[in-house]
Amino acid sequence: MKVLLIGSGGREHALAWKIAQSPLLDALYAAPGNPGIADHATLVELNVEDHAAVIAFAKEKAIDFVVIGPEAPLVAGLADDLRAVGIATFGPSKAAAQLEGSKGFTKDLCARYDIPTGAYQRFKSAEPAKDYVRAQGAPIVIKADGLAAGKGVTVAMTEAEALAAIDDCFDGAFGAAGAEVVVEAFLDGEEASFFCLSDGKTALALATAQDHKRVGDGDTGPNTGGMGAYSPAPVMTATMVERTMKEIIEPTISGMAKDGNPFSGVFFAGLMITAKGPELIEYNVRFGDPECQVLMMRLKSDLLPILYATATGTLDRVDAEWRDEAALTIVLASKGYPGAYDKNTPIAHIPEASEEAKVFHAGTALKGDRLVATGGRVLNVTALGKTVTEAQAHAYALADRVEWENGFCRRDIGWQAVAREKA
Repeated sequence: MKVLLIGSGGREHALAWKIAQSPLLDALYAAPGNPGIADHATLVELNVEDHAAVIAFAKEKAIDFVVIGPEAPLVAGLADDLRAVGIATFGPSKAAAQLEGSKGFTKDLCARYDIPTGAYQRFKSAEPAKDYVRAQGAPIVIKADGLAAGKGVTVAMTEAEALAAIDDCFDGAFGAAGAEVVVEAFLDGEEASFFCLSDGKTALALATAQDHKRVGDGDTGPNTGGMGAYSPAPVMTATMVERTMKEIIEPTISGMAKDGNPFSGVFFAGLMITAKGPELIEYNVRFGDPECQVLMMRLKSDLLPILYATATGTLDRVDAEWRDEAALTIVLASKGYPGAYDKNTPIAHIPEASEEAKVFHAGTALKGDRLVATGGRVLNVTALGKTVTEAQAHAYALADRVEWENGFCRRDIGWQAVAREKA
């Protein structure tokens, strides 16, 4: 099978690494890829916003299957255009990708099909949103409706913080994503990430993870795209997984189909486990980043036939087998992130991978023969262990061997699971 992978981040490096292990693979291309992905795939300089160029390349190379990694091409309808010319594609349609592309779309779907989530209101201007916040009080959550690279959400602990977040959205801090704002109730509990594949009719539960969104130790500082993750998440017990499937995932699949937007791809459900059970914070329609990295480290099964079955409506014929070990990933980010940071800072050394540990590239490039950091989140140092505590120790030991002067990381990734293991 000839495969084209769309994307250039740490998630795509993890997918490329796993797909490359498949005996079904004849050739793997990645557009645009990164220096880490180049170890597993032939990099292609394609503008993925130019759908005609992507299709032309796929036809030229007789690509059998396209895997779309990031959310932006999905929201832009790349999967629709590829499928329209007969190319099997992993990823939802433009209509179904609204689950991530519009927070309001998802909240309205939840309201229609009784999917547990926080109470909410949608606003197209600042003053009514502020009046609603004053009436509800804090804590409260302010979300830019559209795609904002994981940074358009403010969990406001004070009324003043909420009002400032509303101004940020409508003043253009998140571009077009902030043209509409969703204000929703603060959910109290423990967050978890749940991943499930759907071909529009069949659901295949994958695994659980827990992300660390705040930039600083102790979950302090501003939200980021994610500073680290681990899998599995202990809070997601077998009972909680069963309830999530029954109360959240299955009604979403049937509701999307009923509304004429059947969903084919991966559900990444951001959950809050409250006293009442699992409640949906938001959906993403692609693998998480950095959650994908820990999932791929734990997946024993061949990934390629699972993704292909999802794309071709045959998900009922495959299964996913997981390693018992825990996996943990640490994000090494550029100093200053999620604010301003220097670009093209040199990375002197990345330690060799082993079966138990690997450094995935997220925001890197080659300048001549020199590896440099080009993004905010740059490397994902990922390791396995018998427990989260052991995986954490292995990952930090590996991270400390990376030579990059402009990098930093949180030192407490996995703290909730480690505390549970020590209790």
